[in-house]
Amino acid sequence: MNDRTVRRLTALEQSGSTARVLNLASTHRRHPDDRELAAAPFFQHPQLDRCIILKHRLRQNEYEMFTTPRPTATKVMLPIDGKDLKLGARYFFVGQRDFDDVTGEAFGDALRPGKRDRQVLDLIDSLPSLDPFLLREHLKRHGVEPARAYFNISEADVQKMYEFVRKELMSLVTLSFNADYGAAAYASKLVDKLLSNSPDADFEPLRDTLKLKDQEYLDGVFCWRGFLYYKWVLSTLNEQVAKVVVDIDLIQPRGPRDPEAAAYIPAARTRILVAIEHTRVAVAEMLAVYDKAYQAMTGEGQPGAFREFLLAAPDMFTRLGEQLGALQHIVSFWRYRFQGHGGRMVGGSELMDILLDFEDSLAFAPADPGQRAA
Repeated sequence: MNDRTVRRLTALEQSGSTARVLNLASTHRRHPDDRELAAAPFFQHPQLDRCIILKHRLRQNEYEMFTTPRPTATKVMLPIDGKDLKLGARYFFVGQRDFDDVTGEAFGDALRPGKRDRQVLDLIDSLPSLDPFLLREHLKRHGVEPARAYFNISEADVQKMYEFVRKELMSLVTLSFNADYGAAAYASKLVDKLLSNSPDADFEPLRDTLKLKDQEYLDGVFCWRGFLYYKWVLSTLNEQVAKVVVDIDLIQPRGPRDPEAAAYIPAARTRILVAIEHTRVAVAEMLAVYDKAYQAMTGEGQPGAFREFLLAAPDMFTRLGEQLGALQHIVSFWRYRFQGHGGRMVGGSELMDILLDFEDSLAFAPADPGQRAA
């Protein structure tokens, strides 16, 4: 592991969790005396429970590690020394060709098929991002409930999200149940049900209307929840992204000149700003597909459009999660690094590491591969 990778690993460990990074090591560092972490661990294996997990955009030389081609993979990083990450980390990818051999040597039977930790890792791998709210709900849906400290979610945000979804469902309540009287209370009940582990029971009339098979319906409803959550996230994220874009455009490295950073930063800055805008547009377009289908069902009495949306939702949910997760990661990391850390004071080498991470998150290639550090 070269020096640049070590520096980037150290930054990840210090930053906590984002939509691209699940930092269990940071959780244990921030809550050393929390008994709930021991009573309800994320992973039962103690070393795994202090790992750093990333949604990683595969590089060309990493494609051969997988039997089936894929653009992204779940990367599990195991610090050699949890107290000094400059010593580096070992890592593996979920689903790599020799996964069982590599993990068996390190963890014994802990990650064998059917084991609890393997189930958790597979569930993480099945999600497009590591957004803490969706990750917590996805695990809970499958009977896995780690301690709350692993998920950086405030109760205030949960209540804001519930209120947003309640308003979204009002038109569906009125249409499906003719519940003008007491519709607000019924909508609140449906929000609780939609966001619960078993949202199917009170939505049977909708399932019957849409003529969906059980698995199609369950998969579609889970992704519908994801779309609603992402729509709420975007309602507050756009303003934050706009501020970060201005910062990225204006920030200049301070201190001794680093020739490698000086060659990389200007072009990387331009690529990142363009990619952020393209990503924002793509996210808005996918959410508009949902809005149009929902309006057709609730406003125009055409349920077929929403049926088609639910059938297409799993594939769209993956793409939406990856792209919105990249924006969430950039905002979260930037706000962490430049609020309360000397304003926008940053050296050239560190700024280069930050922009490299953002390029990985946005997943687009540099025009000149020679400008990209390892």
